[in-house]
Amino acid sequence: MPHHTSLIATIVAGLGLAFVFGAIANRLRLSPLVGYLVAGVLIGPFTPGYVADQALAPQLAEIGVILLMFGVGLHFSLSDLMAVRRIAVPGALGQIAFVTLVGWGLAHLMGWGAGAGLVFGLSLSVASTVVVLRALQEKRLIDTERGKIAVGWLVVEDLAMVLALVLLPAVSGLLGGKATHTGAGGGLVAWLEPESVWAALALTLVKVGAFLAVMMVVGRRVIPAVLHWVAHTGSRELFRLAVLAIALGVAFGSAELFGVSFALGAFFAGMILAESTLSQQAAQETLPLRDAFAVLFFVSVGMLFDPTILLRQPLPVLGTFLVVILGNALAAFVIVRLFRRSMRTALTMAASLSQIGEFSFILTGLGVDLGLLSEAGRDLVLAAALLSIVANPLLFAALDALAPWIERKDEAAEKGRPEKPGAPPVEEKAELPRTALSHHAVLVGYGRVGSLVGEALLAKGQPLLVIEERREVVEALRARGIEAIAGNAAQEGLLEAAAIDRARWLISAIPNPFENGNLVEQARGANPGLEIIARAHSDAEVDYLRRYGANFIIVGETEIARGMTAHIESRMGEATSSAA
Repeated sequence: MPHHTSLIATIVAGLGLAFVFGAIANRLRLSPLVGYLVAGVLIGPFTPGYVADQALAPQLAEIGVILLMFGVGLHFSLSDLMAVRRIAVPGALGQIAFVTLVGWGLAHLMGWGAGAGLVFGLSLSVASTVVVLRALQEKRLIDTERGKIAVGWLVVEDLAMVLALVLLPAVSGLLGGKATHTGAGGGLVAWLEPESVWAALALTLVKVGAFLAVMMVVGRRVIPAVLHWVAHTGSRELFRLAVLAIALGVAFGSAELFGVSFALGAFFAGMILAESTLSQQAAQETLPLRDAFAVLFFVSVGMLFDPTILLRQPLPVLGTFLVVILGNALAAFVIVRLFRRSMRTALTMAASLSQIGEFSFILTGLGVDLGLLSEAGRDLVLAAALLSIVANPLLFAALDALAPWIERKDEAAEKGRPEKPGAPPVEEKAELPRTALSHHAVLVGYGRVGSLVGEALLAKGQPLLVIEERREVVEALRARGIEAIAGNAAQEGLLEAAAIDRARWLISAIPNPFENGNLVEQARGANPGLEIIARAHSDAEVDYLRRYGANFIIVGETEIARGMTAHIESRMGEATSSAA
């Protein structure tokens, strides 16, 4: 194949096979992630046939990681991050320390040295950001307490791994590797070549501190201002381009100048932008590209996997896999329970963190370059990563199956625990008390369309409850005395909190047809007599929503055409009267 087509070939082969095998996996009631990984194995160097570009695939996958973390940042705020710091910081550090120690023990049993054991253990202790966030998004958990703890935990893990990447070259000689500094931390200050661990640590802290200062001081002013200026141009194309340029540019600049990860830079860019009123639109503009490139991440993981290692080293692979699955799960579960959080939160965190991904590959690659870890060790980590990513959806499925038992355990624990002033909430459902409203309207989405509908209903004196993802909008509504719930309407337990079974109307003002269909289906199942009003953009969407139980569907373009036609007809009538 000509060299100049390698980029196109990699994208076509990766996305094409991911679609095919993702569809097959979905048909078999497995997570599509399994299909994406299989697609990667098939176009990797360890299977016959076409081999995709080994350098391009991970870089394309990194774009998916950047856009995914940018999107999460858009739904996250600094206050959310600070609210979970007391559990996320000690929790993440405790989990990393425990699993690193267990991994080091396994490496010692296999006859490896201290340096190999350290790199090996660290690689097994850090969860894949992409896998965790995809799981939380599929379960509609990002805006729950569990989701916020998980995101905060991931941020702390990212920061810890940034430190590890800088410190490893500094201590490599002491651990039996090459006594040279590789500039693993990246950035302009890598020229300083620190000669001691303390110098490397101080340098890293300075770089991270400078990054945070720039984001909080400069980014807070510049990023929203740029987007507001572009929005006033009226060009949707320019706005979309500006969002992508900010997400990718901040991530790349953060890595080059300050040595932090792409993911961390993108997350903070999104979190800064979340304070802007344009955050919702920015999230919608990045969604298609984010999903496409996130798929390429899983394909690139599959490309690294050599299936023959399962036959060559079955026991080491099994041991490494168990450290990842059981070690991370046990550490996360125990730590969360020690912080007096619910059984449900503890098990969700355990399932979320029971896999490894992108940082593990970076760490093992650095370990091999420094002569600390053998290529066989890297292969074990890759095998454990792929197997754990495949197993992760099964853990969440088991968690769903155990949900009734978990609920009973949490309820029993709550009844048996005396109240303590200022104690952290144990049961997350306390955040979603069931409304006392009856024969009310439940309005989902309070954007440009939803706010107009809501104000009209309030003017008529209609009891109203609003469900909206943007917390600042929810707080503003509550300040006016309007009942509002923060979250996605498809989120577990949210429609129950809105008393949808007692409601008279459900008005869905959200533009996404798939979310609309899911919402309509759940609401219709809970209240067969409910009148459901939804919005759509095409005849196909109308048929789709009607099939799931919507009573009345508004197509925006149709209503605009009717309004224009009605105005023209009225003016024609006036002209006719004047002529007569």
